[in-house]
Amino acid sequence: MARCTYMLAALLAASSVPAFGAITVVGSSSARMCFEAADSPMSPTARDMAYCDEAFQGESLSLHDTVATHVNRGILRLRRNQVEPAIADFDSAMRLDPDQPEAYLNKGAALIRMERNPDEALQLFTIAIDRQTRRPAVAHFGRAIANETLGNVRAAYNDYRRASELSPDWRDPRVELQRFRVVSN
Repeated sequence: MARCTYMLAALLAASSVPAFGAITVVGSSSARMCFEAADSPMSPTARDMAYCDEAFQGESLSLHDTVATHVNRGILRLRRNQVEPAIADFDSAMRLDPDQPEAYLNKGAALIRMERNPDEALQLFTIAIDRQTRRPAVAHFGRAIANETLGNVRAAYNDYRRASELSPDWRDPRVELQRFRVVSN
């Protein structure tokens, strides 16, 4: 499991992937400020978290903005190592909009981070890919970690390779691919 933690740390820290899948909110509202914090590579502050909470308390949000704010707050919570509350936000987003791929992507990342339930994480990453996440390279990388944890070496290799193809400037998938040796029969 230590290897999975390292790979997820690489996933979280990758400079070309500042946020897993923040969802855009337009305007100048607290929900917008919450999005900007989630989309930023900077560590989230208590004020950033407060923007998300204020959006739920003081604003009349559309369904899209409500779902987006749950995902964005979940990203901030995950980055602050508040994994259980982050998962609760992703679950809320999925209940409100079962077709929102970024909620599945981020919940999968949270489960991998907790080193629990790689089967569910694998399913969540697959759903994110199927529903056309805006971060397919991240979804493939996360699914590769889940596959490798489950002993699905060929599937892990294929997902690392796909992540590398989708994001050629992202170093981490290429590094992981170097550990594999392809043998033809």
